[in-house]
Amino acid sequence: MRGPAAAGTKADNRNGAMSFELHPRIKADTFFVGDLPLCRVLLMRDARFPWLSLVPRRAGLTEIHDLPASERAILMEEASGAGEKLKKLTAAKKINIGALGNIVPQLHVHVVARFEGDEAWPGPVWGSAGQPEVYAPEKLRGLLAGLSRALDVSGEEQNR
Repeated sequence: MRGPAAAGTKADNRNGAMSFELHPRIKADTFFVGDLPLCRVLLMRDARFPWLSLVPRRAGLTEIHDLPASERAILMEEASGAGEKLKKLTAAKKINIGALGNIVPQLHVHVVARFEGDEAWPGPVWGSAGQPEVYAPEKLRGLLAGLSRALDVSGEEQNR
């Protein structure tokens, strides 16, 4: 997606009714993957866990129930589909999906590929295990390209 919606800081939804801005913490902690019909798909900056964050491109949301029922269904389909594709792409043993929002209030859904023996296994990845690791440039490029293809989204945004 080109133009303001691909810039990562401010985007209009598909029907143009409202705009949203990514919370600064989400923006700082992620790489842009692409846009699904409802959600911006982002990859967390932690090479230990292939970890997506899906952010509905709607202003002012903090809870799933803040979305209209029709969009809640789209959110669940997008999270489920992202989990399925992430599992195939990474050969993960398990996919964890959750919407916590205790640190960042903006509605976002985590989709995390998990592996037996990963640094946090079998516990949660959020805030519990070690320090984030930087992606090697080739691994990051390959993962972003693979995710863009698998999710059928444009990953053309310039990542920081």
